[in-house]
Amino acid sequence: MKCKVCIVTGSNSGIGKETATALAEMEAVVVMAVRNQERGEKARSEIISKTGNRMTDLMICDLASLASIRSFAKEFTGKYDGLDVLVNNAGAVFNSRRTTADGFESSFAVDYLGPFLLTHELLPILKASAPSRVINLSSGLYKSGKVDFDDLQSGKSFNGMQVYSKAKLMILMFTYELARRLEGTGVTVNAVLPGFAATNLGRNTGSLRQAISFKLVRPIQISAKKAAQTSVYLASSDEVKSLTGKCFRKMREVTTTPASYDREAQKRLWEKSVELLDLPSTW
Repeated sequence: MKCKVCIVTGSNSGIGKETATALAEMEAVVVMAVRNQERGEKARSEIISKTGNRMTDLMICDLASLASIRSFAKEFTGKYDGLDVLVNNAGAVFNSRRTTADGFESSFAVDYLGPFLLTHELLPILKASAPSRVINLSSGLYKSGKVDFDDLQSGKSFNGMQVYSKAKLMILMFTYELARRLEGTGVTVNAVLPGFAATNLGRNTGSLRQAISFKLVRPIQISAKKAAQTSVYLASSDEVKSLTGKCFRKMREVTTTPASYDREAQKRLWEKSVELLDLPSTW
């Protein structure tokens, strides 16, 4: 991984930070894409101190903002000549329904639509850098997710964890659809089920009860470092360099639910996503 350029979103804490740290230890050029400058700088300093890798960079990318995503991609491609690995790691859970400045439900925006757009914006440089890799973080909670095309943004009813689960199912569907569309380009696309990890995921819930619930289950959660192992494996291992359109858990390929493999639903979700983002249907 020496001098290979890797973007890790949401890398100021949790699984993202551990992923960035592991890649920095491998002497990669790690670009930490975060939404908060202060927290990002603190995490960057800690990673550099731990790894000695001063090629660890920090750039602002708020996945809740389409403008921020596009600005990040433009700044990145102006600064770097290539991109070997994109890790779409950032995620959030919200206790109550809220919308972004662009008018999208926040979990739908951060957990699904943001990674979709970021990948689109970076695809030209990923293709030019091939062989390159895209890694999308899902969650085991995707199994309880259901995609209602008449209510993608949960305007009819809202439950924070259910909406998060739905977004993580969408990430799997996006992974499989994009992998097919990129066949022959040298860009691989795979998903990760990181496991039940101790992270700051519940910080955005705004619910004291839910925040307490997250703390109560900490004893049975795995560490963020352990949860990051599969992302690091997919980013760096020669064993998976030609694999695409797969899902991995504990560094092994796993089969996901029938709903995630529904090609008609994948295509429909793709078409709806490009419509919402005003993108070309093929990219």
